[in-house]
Amino acid sequence: MLNLSQIKNYPAPVRMISFLLVLILLWSPGLGLIYLVMGNTQNLEDPGTKNLLSILTMGLLAIEFIALLPWWGRKVYQHPNLYSRYGLVFSRQNGLLLLKGLAIGSCFAFALFITQGLFGWLTWQNPRLPIIQLILEGSATALGTALAEELLFRGWMLDELEQDYSPKNSLIVGAGLFAALHFLKPIQAMIESFPQFPGLYLLGTAVIIAKRQNQNLLGMSIGLHAGMVWAYYIINVGQMVKYSGQVSDWITGINGNPLSGLLGLIFLGILIILMSNLPGKVDSP
Repeated sequence: MLNLSQIKNYPAPVRMISFLLVLILLWSPGLGLIYLVMGNTQNLEDPGTKNLLSILTMGLLAIEFIALLPWWGRKVYQHPNLYSRYGLVFSRQNGLLLLKGLAIGSCFAFALFITQGLFGWLTWQNPRLPIIQLILEGSATALGTALAEELLFRGWMLDELEQDYSPKNSLIVGAGLFAALHFLKPIQAMIESFPQFPGLYLLGTAVIIAKRQNQNLLGMSIGLHAGMVWAYYIINVGQMVKYSGQVSDWITGINGNPLSGLLGLIFLGILIILMSNLPGKVDSP
């Protein structure tokens, strides 16, 4: 039987696969129970049920991932607190970086839609839900999604890569894995959504740079990610825009996702430049 303390001596891919196998083993019983209960009480083909099923299964996976990290740190690395090593620390500096990232990320997303409106590619509409409801629901969704994904991709995964590879190669591989793992879906759906890959890759690059520019703290990365998700949630769920069809979806965004269009890629390129040159130090009291 493999000694867990020896895993740290293996290459990064072996360590990462080992961790994921443990996570899947822990996730499987709960996943089976969720499907068993919901399959007995609801139609799994119903769109509302599918959405609830996705929330429950992904939520359980995120909770178990977060809970598994301390155990992994103790058993494999003999490290008392992997959260701090990954940049997830509760400090004034990280909190200010989070707020700064939220402001930049949300302004970035709104600016992208506003620019499309100025070009006449979309028109604005009144939200179909109360704006306060959209803001509150969107904030919870955005922060939860950003925290889980940043801890996974810019925390655990990037740390594993940086132990074996140069910073440049770690960025290239880390951004690529971030984009690729968003395509774990049926083949037809992967083909249809493939234009989103370059945007996800650039986004992955931007948040890695944001972390490195801020003493490897995760606050800015979480804030950037959450700000974009928050703004997109408000506009998308609120059905606040309607595309005019004057230009191709390849410019405005495939399937209504602005980051998968040419304009979105230009904006992401600007964001990368901004993150590379933005002063990252936040003074402590």
